[in-house]
Amino acid sequence: MATSATKNKKQKNIKKPVKPKKGISIKNQKKKEMLKSTVDKTVKAKKLKEKMVPPPPKEEDEPKECKKIRSEINEILKDRFLPRHVVDNIVEWVARDKKLESKLKIIIDPVLADYSKNLIDPTEACGMVGAQSIGEPGTQMTMRTFHYAGVAEINVTLGLPRLIEIVDARSIPSTPMMNIYLRDEYKVNPDLAKEIANKIEITKLTDIADIEMDLINLITHIKPNKKTMDKKGLTLEEILERVKTVRKTDAHIEKNAIKITLDDPGYKNLQSVNETLKKLKIKGIDGIKRVIIRKEPDEGYVIYSEGSNLKEVLEIEGVDPYKTSTNDIHAVARELGIEAARNMIIQEAHNTLSEQGLNVDLRHIMIVADVMTADGTVKAIGRHGVSGEKSSVLSRAAFEITVNHLLLASQRGESDKLDGVAENIIVGQPVNLGTGAVELAMGHSKKKKGK
Repeated sequence: MATSATKNKKQKNIKKPVKPKKGISIKNQKKKEMLKSTVDKTVKAKKLKEKMVPPPPKEEDEPKECKKIRSEINEILKDRFLPRHVVDNIVEWVARDKKLESKLKIIIDPVLADYSKNLIDPTEACGMVGAQSIGEPGTQMTMRTFHYAGVAEINVTLGLPRLIEIVDARSIPSTPMMNIYLRDEYKVNPDLAKEIANKIEITKLTDIADIEMDLINLITHIKPNKKTMDKKGLTLEEILERVKTVRKTDAHIEKNAIKITLDDPGYKNLQSVNETLKKLKIKGIDGIKRVIIRKEPDEGYVIYSEGSNLKEVLEIEGVDPYKTSTNDIHAVARELGIEAARNMIIQEAHNTLSEQGLNVDLRHIMIVADVMTADGTVKAIGRHGVSGEKSSVLSRAAFEITVNHLLLASQRGESDKLDGVAENIIVGQPVNLGTGAVELAMGHSKKKKGK
């Protein structure tokens, strides 16, 4: 019975020869079938995506009083505009103090005046203003690397070098570090915090044991240090498991030590095995060299790490994924998405400037972050990123490598519409911004003859 079933299965799997339809060649028919299958696949993928989208968060119903105040504000505003959060704040204040309800018009008029005063003027060169507002304070920044405030021995790049790192969107920061926050009982219990720190910090064989070579018998002995092993929460069996991963060797425990013999004895092989043992990782996450545990007010135990690996740290049980942060912007973009990376750029740049006592308006930094992350990837502001991708030939040439840009553009037959600032200045005509954007001429009426 089984053999007949398998035969039937085989017969089913055998593809029948495709009969061409009248007036259609076999090639065209195959093409149509392939197109149909690809269309079906895309439709299935779309349906899957639609299923995976989480439901929108439920909006909390406003009390009747607040709804009434909001409708009154909308009546007063009519066609004029105020941001949602400003209206929310007014509603909140008026709901608290009911005497203000009769004075809504008196409140909204100055708020509108203040809002319109803070709006940017039409055709204002906000990019130029933003660049200048960040660049000028940057000339007063220090060029040194400082210690991270409150944490001994962890160096973090601050000042101008860090600002350049952020703007250049470097793939790996010069001093990567993480602030790892813990949750629930882990942040209260020091032993549990130490356990997580041991899981995170990279532990090499040389950190917990002495490696001795026997040149006469061509044998290597590993003598572990019990104190450091207890600190790291390791056993001799765990070390043996890791040592066994070294190729062309045989390892076993002998008198509280590990004896390693070679499959192919020789001085060269012994030396190479010794080198691999020195670099052998026993425990921890790649990239995190050192950790420090500190007790912070209101936060409990917090782990500060030298080195960064966001993906693997977030997978560890007991780590708070909502508070844990890193200074590696690309890692944030990979793991948490482009919006998180944008917020990260704003936060890092603002912290770097304010740490030096320079007060730069957050909105200037927001423009830079928006430009860097506009197309869904983190781009540098330079010839490899934003400046190198400008449509204008002259503005690209004005930035860096002038001759190459002009030669390539002439080969391709590119044209320049002269929309930006740099290209208009090069040509020597008014810039199409600010007052230069307005093309109004006063028409004097000619006096009629005979009057």
